[in-house]
Amino acid sequence: MHDLPPPSPNSVPSRGGHLRQPAMLPHDEVIDLRAGQRPAAGRAVQPDLLRRAHLEKSRGRLVVTALGFGALFLAVALKLTAATILDPAEPVRLQAALRAIAPPAEHPASRAPITDRNGEMLAMSLPITALTANPRVLHNPAEVADKLRSVLPQLDREKLIERISGDKGFVYITRSLTPREQQGIINLGIAGVDFEHAERRYYPQGRAGVHVLGNVDVDGKGIAGIERSFDERLRTELGKPLRLSLDIRVQLALRDAVHEAITSFNGIGGAGVVLDINTAEVLGMVSLPDYDANDIGEATPDQRFNRATVGVYEPGSTFKLLTAAAALEYGTSNVWSSRFDASRPLRYGRFTITDYKGKNRWLSFPEVLAYSSNLGAAHMAMTFGPERQREFLKSVGMLSRISLEVPEKALPLVPPASAWKEISMVTISYGHGISVTPMHVITGISAIANGGVLHEPTLLAQPPGVERPGRRVVSEQTSSIIRRLMRLVVTDGSAKFAEVPGYFLGGKTGTAQKTGPHGGYLMNQRIAAFVGAFPTYAPRYALYVMVDNPQGTKASHGYATAGWVAAPAAHTVLSRIAPVLGLVPEDPNNPALVAATSIPLQPRGTPSAPGSPVANTAPRAPAASPASSTRAATPPRVAPPVRPSTPAQTLQLPSPSPRVLPLAPAPGSLAPPVPLRLTSATTPVAASPNLAPR
Repeated sequence: MHDLPPPSPNSVPSRGGHLRQPAMLPHDEVIDLRAGQRPAAGRAVQPDLLRRAHLEKSRGRLVVTALGFGALFLAVALKLTAATILDPAEPVRLQAALRAIAPPAEHPASRAPITDRNGEMLAMSLPITALTANPRVLHNPAEVADKLRSVLPQLDREKLIERISGDKGFVYITRSLTPREQQGIINLGIAGVDFEHAERRYYPQGRAGVHVLGNVDVDGKGIAGIERSFDERLRTELGKPLRLSLDIRVQLALRDAVHEAITSFNGIGGAGVVLDINTAEVLGMVSLPDYDANDIGEATPDQRFNRATVGVYEPGSTFKLLTAAAALEYGTSNVWSSRFDASRPLRYGRFTITDYKGKNRWLSFPEVLAYSSNLGAAHMAMTFGPERQREFLKSVGMLSRISLEVPEKALPLVPPASAWKEISMVTISYGHGISVTPMHVITGISAIANGGVLHEPTLLAQPPGVERPGRRVVSEQTSSIIRRLMRLVVTDGSAKFAEVPGYFLGGKTGTAQKTGPHGGYLMNQRIAAFVGAFPTYAPRYALYVMVDNPQGTKASHGYATAGWVAAPAAHTVLSRIAPVLGLVPEDPNNPALVAATSIPLQPRGTPSAPGSPVANTAPRAPAASPASSTRAATPPRVAPPVRPSTPAQTLQLPSPSPRVLPLAPAPGSLAPPVPLRLTSATTPVAASPNLAPR
């Protein structure tokens, strides 16, 4: 038999031989081991009983705690169910209650923000703290000034003493304090010095768009630019930002390109404009030099001067596009057969007009534009006369102030109607004897390149898909031919350095000598400009770049003309902004696109030998509206349209192109521009001497 283990001290044997739980002993029968007593069988020891009692008490407490946590979680679950399923509007009411408890700031902005077309912030108002004083309370102005300068050392001591002296009841010490400066003033404990909550207009983009945005004065009132034109709107519609047509990405790229051209050719200034050719929205407008809009106090008058809308300059050869458009619209010249005598100079009294490094032969209509011939443009203008020339320029907005939402706009300088004689007509035909702003030039050229409709330029973003009102100034047929001629100038003429493969840019360079303050022309001082549109098969945007008084460099072989200065700048602008505007370059050798944008230099085998007979000596017809449906002169003859071999759906841009007349591509090389200029034997008055290359 196996020996059984000894029974537990706490158990007693039962009658049936089975163990059972011991009965609790009375307290007086509990054996105390510490007293040296030995427990007898069936007696419990005191520590075990105490431990058992504690366990029973803990079990009860745990049950109570569990019930409490269960009730808590149940309450949370019920609350979440009510808030998310049964009554979901409760958080809205809670937010309203919280707003009632914590109202908005005491000094909300008192002027609405200004953004670009994509919502980028251009101008905003921020709260600031101004430091004021009551001179009547300040007994020792010199001592007070010294204390204030211990916190604001930038203050001039003598001016500060003068300001806080006297019998005035209120003066400003400074308009803007930082929190640290404010605490420093508080620590000085000067009686009579107080703080005033105000706001400051802040321009996050700094110099970008400064001449468009303008500025406000110390009281927050607009004093220039958009800030002045829309002052009331910005003060009353606080919760609605004013959205401009500017694209800050285009603005920055345009500014960089113009600044680079000015720096490279040591110019004294410049301007640039990018326009939506179909809506006339201004996507970018730059005038250099400029200044930081947040620090107008440091700006010089030259930096504040807006060359894009206030500066008036002789446009030079860019005006030849208008001369060509007028000749086509009036029907006095024909792009396919008209030729113009550029073989010998024109003389008016003591003045002589010539082409600089001209071809010295008869030129076809396209050659006049491609080679920028002053003589060809003059003979072209003679076919319709001074009255019609003035009427046409008036119709494209060259004789009146431009319509734009900024107050800084200049009136063009033009001869009066009574003095608009033949000599004026001749010089104006190639952009001399008339002064307009860059905004005039790009607006007029856009009208004859977009299908023939003139839209007033705007700085406000237009709703998408809404067609802006405009008036027709030339026919679609004339516009189509002008775009081909603009493209020819880039591929075979003086603007080759503007070409960006795949974007089919068309344009015209223009170099004009600057006029002096007392009349006459300044030697070796010029304006170099380029105006263009792209893509010419379906125009979307117009571009203008101008550099004021560039100087020749070694890299340009001493030339400082538009072909060397403005055309490369236009190339830089186009290459940077086209991807931003969502334009994808097309195949430059696409037969359909080439056919839709090209024109031969000498259409239909035009004779080019010296002494060729003139073909454009038609008598001048009476003045008529260039956009009139009935013209006194016979309309130009054009070749019948030929369908391109490539389907029309290969033109992937969304804007439809006006009707075009496909022609064979014009052959030509990409040699540097051929420089042309106007020369005179004596100091000129009506004609410009020594014009450098176009």
